[in-house]
Formats: sequence, structure tokens, C-alpha cells
Amino acid sequence: MHQIEPYYSWLKYYNVANDPNSPYDGKEYNYELYSETIYGYYIDPAWDFMGSETLFIKILYVDYNKGFIIIEFIGEWNDALNNDIMHFKRNIIDHFNSFGIDKYILIGENILNFHGSDDSYYEEWFDDMEDGWITAIGFRDFVIEEMKNYEIDSYINFGGDLDVIEWRTLKPSVLFDRINSIISRRIGLV
Repeated sequence: MHQIEPYYSWLKYYNVANDPNSPYDGKEYNYELYSETIYGYYIDPAWDFMGSETLFIKILYVDYNKGFIIIEFIGEWNDALNNDIMHFKRNIIDHFNSFGIDKYILIGENILNFHGSDDSYYEEWFDDMEDGWITAIGFRDFVIEEMKNYEIDSYINFGGDLDVIEWRTLKPSVLFDRINSIISRRIGLV
């Protein structure tokens, strides 16, 4: 797991450690010291702790004017044992909602498993965003199926055109525009 790095190519557009509105503002990354672990396996020092011992994140991009954020994940999303959605909602989502962020792009290529519980934090998150949306790209099929078993797909958009987006080939604003267009069609705004 220590070889799985967050996506670095967008650092020229945004660096979470240099964002005064970020909970990670001023964080200094020591790429020589691997100290964080998931189930005893060290992870790359660029991943950020958000309150869970099994799920780490990297905020890849935030646009406060357009109100969107792109977040990459690594680890096991475990709501049953660690209440990961609670940590994510309270420590990250609530923070960025206060700055007007209401469109969330979640990248889950490195989510290795999902264990659900109830959907109350997802519902709260969804209700907090009047005109916004939550979408997930790059999640493994079995993770999406498990999320659907807990009806998380009532709150997070998965599948369809979202499955074929090659997000690494796009600039963050282009990725947002493409996803916003897809979601707008899904919810009938266009």
C-alpha cells in the first residue's frame, strides 16, 4: 500500500497545504517518513488523516467560486466499525460546506472495501446541499454494489456516463464541467 500515491499532476493548480480555507493549511509533508498505516500497512505520506484509522483522503482540487471539490480516497470505507462517514462528514464535509462547497467529486479507485451501516450521515450530507450534488467515480464494482445494498446510491451518483470518464486526462475544471453536465441531465436541470 505504501506505493499507492495520491494523484500529483494537479498540484500545479491546487495544493491543499497552501489553501488558507483547508483543514490541512500549512501541513508539511515529510516524504522520507512513512508513519500512517491502514491495518498495519504503511501508506504514502501524502495521504491525509481525516479521523478514521482505515480511510485516508487527498483533497486534489477545490474551486470556491464554482463550489466544487475533488477528493481521492485510499483504504477501507468502514461505516460499521469505524463510522467513517461520520468522520468524513464532520471533519471534511461540514468544514467545506461552510465555504460554500456543495458539489463533491469522490474518487474511489483505491477504496479496497466497503462496510455499511445506516445511511443517516449520507442523508444529512445530501440534505445540507440545496443545489449541490455528490458523485463518485472510479469506485470498484463490488464496492458500488455494497454501497447500493445500504442505499447509499440514493445520495451519491454512480455509474452510467460517470464510469467512462478518464479523469486523469482532464484539468480539474474540465472534469467538473463534464460531471456537472451529466448530473444536471440526471436531475433534470437541462
